Amino acid sequence: MIRFCCQCAGPVRHEIPPGDNRLRALCPNCGHIQYENPRLVVGCIAEYEEHILLCRRAIEPRKGFWTLPAGFMENGESTAAAAARETFEEACAVVDQLRPFALVSVPHISQVHLFFHGHLSEGRHAPGEESQATRLFSPCEIPSQVLAFRSVRYALERYLVDRECGHFAFHETELTPQFSG
Repeated sequence: MIRFCCQCAGPVRHEIPPGDNRLRALCPNCGHIQYENPRLVVGCIAEYEEHILLCRRAIEPRKGFWTLPAGFMENGESTAAAAARETFEEACAVVDQLRPFALVSVPHISQVHLFFHGHLSEGRHAPGEESQATRLFSPCEIPSQVLAFRSVRYALERYLVDRECGHFAFHETELTPQFSG
């Protein structure tokens, strides 16, 4: 929760501004309204010779689990550039022919996950700083029981179905919280 104004550093109040319908951080000193918006996570289903590149996470959350190369988009970059950068950072891999494939809204953690489908240039890959390992998996080898995130599972499942059908569509879903107990 925002406590101080990013413009003047004064304490903020949480109110619904006129013409709005949500609580916002309002600065009584300078009048600035500070918004909190979802973060965009961008990743890539990188394929090479019918195999899919996965990374074993070296960081929390879900350290040791497998995932698609993905991460937070930076200011000043396109979504496709973010997917290519994250693939290079996490798997030392270069991808091309990027096409949007799946959009996953995750409102309970204020994130949106966008996955691209791309071609892994030359098949080269190696663990980056945030990965313990990288590997190309055939569809039947994908370690579905140890995938790090539900959004990754969703994207991979849709991808494999589309690949089997020979036609790639754009997919979209919303994930709700999972409770154990």
